[in-house]
Amino acid sequence: MSNQKKAYIYGLIAIFFWSTVASAFKIALQYNSPPAMLLLASFFSLLVLIIIAASQNKISLLWQSSPHLLRQASLLGVLNPFLYYLILLQAYNLLPAQIAQPLNYTWAIMVALLSIFIQKQKLRYFDIVALLLCYSGAAVISSGGGKLGEINHTGVFLALFSSIVWAFYWIYNAGIRLDPLIKLIANFFCGSLLILGYCLITGDLPIFSVKSILSALYLGIFEMGLTFVFWLKAMELTEKTVRISNLIFLSPFLSFIFITLTLKEPIAWTSIAGLIFITSGILFQHSKAGKLKKLEQNQFSNSSSSSSSTSS
Repeated sequence: MSNQKKAYIYGLIAIFFWSTVASAFKIALQYNSPPAMLLLASFFSLLVLIIIAASQNKISLLWQSSPHLLRQASLLGVLNPFLYYLILLQAYNLLPAQIAQPLNYTWAIMVALLSIFIQKQKLRYFDIVALLLCYSGAAVISSGGGKLGEINHTGVFLALFSSIVWAFYWIYNAGIRLDPLIKLIANFFCGSLLILGYCLITGDLPIFSVKSILSALYLGIFEMGLTFVFWLKAMELTEKTVRISNLIFLSPFLSFIFITLTLKEPIAWTSIAGLIFITSGILFQHSKAGKLKKLEQNQFSNSSSSSSSTSS
């Protein structure tokens, strides 16, 4: 089997499990509060990541890596899993899954936009168009189409805000030159300790039951832990990154199927229409940015060739 086929298999496995997460969040929150559920899930995830690192003979990288980079990765645990999942789980606690899931999906456009400001680049016309498309979709979803009853505005704010937290995490995490698995372990070690401290201070501790433990175990493995490893493996094996990265657009639509089957939520037309707006905005931005980058690379290549021939 070719590496590209293996990449598709790993990528589709990751997409499948990420598509179940919205339903899994709602089910898990029946047994524990958001902080309590996150405490269990994050520790399960940390355990799974350590086991995977041990199986790949990467544990030694924890003390061989730069202490400075490990500290940076650990500090990002404040964003993920601590703040991101606290905010996101509370959004799911307040909203139907079909609303919380696509609103959180706007993180993809936030990564592109925040990268522009952080890297001091110009805001381009297609960035503005993409932003308008995405947040028009968010507005449509938030209306609920009259089918879902009154929509909790705090939940809408939290779902959108979680996308900003995740975008900051994604941008700064990409700049830390460590093995991706080691970065995740550092993230979750620090984040899990913060969540534990938060739960101890607030007294919001987990209720231990078979269902709560199993649901937290599922989230820890398939939302926060193993699925990221599948995704990283797919990106490592693929011949072209775009072939795998575009698979992510399947996830929110597949998620609606799982929401219908497991939660019995009637999917409102506004949820589907809004998600189409959001994915269209993200695809438009990615497409235009990709073409611009390719054009700039060609211009640089031509310029280098011209300079080389002139000097000779």
